[in-house]
Amino acid sequence: MSTTSKAMRQSFGLRFSSAAFLVFWCIIAAFPIFWIAVMSIKAPRDAFADNPWDVIVGPATLARGEGLSVLDIAVGLVVLYFAIRWMFTRLPGLIRQYANGPFIILGWLAGAVLYALAFLLVFFVVLPLVLGPLNSVLGPLGEPILGLTTQHYVAVWGENEFYRNFLNSMLVTAGVVTISLTVGTLAGYGLARSGSDLAFWLLILALIFRALPHSVLVAGYLPWFINSAEILRPIFGELSPTLYGQPWAVIAVLVAINQPFTIWMLRSFFQNIPAELDEAARVDGCSHFQAFRRVIMPVMWPGVITTGLFSFLLGYNDFLVTALLLDAQNQTMVPAIAGYFNRETTTTDQVEAVAAAVSITAPLFLLVMVFQRQIVSGLTAGAVKG
Repeated sequence: MSTTSKAMRQSFGLRFSSAAFLVFWCIIAAFPIFWIAVMSIKAPRDAFADNPWDVIVGPATLARGEGLSVLDIAVGLVVLYFAIRWMFTRLPGLIRQYANGPFIILGWLAGAVLYALAFLLVFFVVLPLVLGPLNSVLGPLGEPILGLTTQHYVAVWGENEFYRNFLNSMLVTAGVVTISLTVGTLAGYGLARSGSDLAFWLLILALIFRALPHSVLVAGYLPWFINSAEILRPIFGELSPTLYGQPWAVIAVLVAINQPFTIWMLRSFFQNIPAELDEAARVDGCSHFQAFRRVIMPVMWPGVITTGLFSFLLGYNDFLVTALLLDAQNQTMVPAIAGYFNRETTTTDQVEAVAAAVSITAPLFLLVMVFQRQIVSGLTAGAVKG
């Protein structure tokens, strides 16, 4: 045993080079997110300063009397540490306590939303109310040393009504995830348990469809959506709807794009579940659908959550389909940010665009951190043949 352990042990040079590469990659990947987060809380003059230190410290922002003191930074870091620790240790247990079985996904989503609201309330409402009077009596310790302003976030979400784009994004992503997972689980289960050659060729056809550029699919759907009122007039008369510019048109296109990937991924998860479970459920008197719902799906939740996350990212981050098929009133967040940049764009508009971009990344971090165990479990189940 010891000989095998020594043989498999990596050399110091290999471990050091692997660790150095991972650290370097993490820095390169995290730097843009960190930098735009810093820019979004500075005055425009500081956000686009030539000196990187001025961007971090924010002298122009401090000159306006907006910033954090030593007490603010210390208390904020402590609260942030305990908030993250509580999210990883206590939140999963509370969700499992109040949401079981088929409601587990809704429980996780509700828990994530409530946690986000509580975090925003404590961090941006309660702490300023408590720390403000303390800073006024601490003298030099209460003086701002790090420039910080939330005016750009207030302008984005209040004056520019970015919350409308957020609600549109939630509508589109909810529709894409719901339809993709519903169809994908049924199709993936059927193809995984089918031994015919037809299932193989259906999967190959789906893969070819998934490989097509999104612009090709949008170009094919666009004329039908634009002329949908005329096409549907014989059925609905003068009340025939216009699909162009509506979220339902985007949901249909994104589901068509995402469905082959969803079926492929869920089929691989179903194949890792022994068919003996189906046979045992059938022997106990279950129909095929009852065996699928009561026996297979409880085992499949990690795979469903992992696949659902990828479907969420497709609808959440899409630019091309939403920009072409949605009007300004129903626009989602990603194309809306591009609207900040036009011929009359000012530095203030650019910083507000950065603040909107940071706002988009926050829900993604929250979802990944809340569903981390299910994602890791799902990816492992899909990678190892059991």
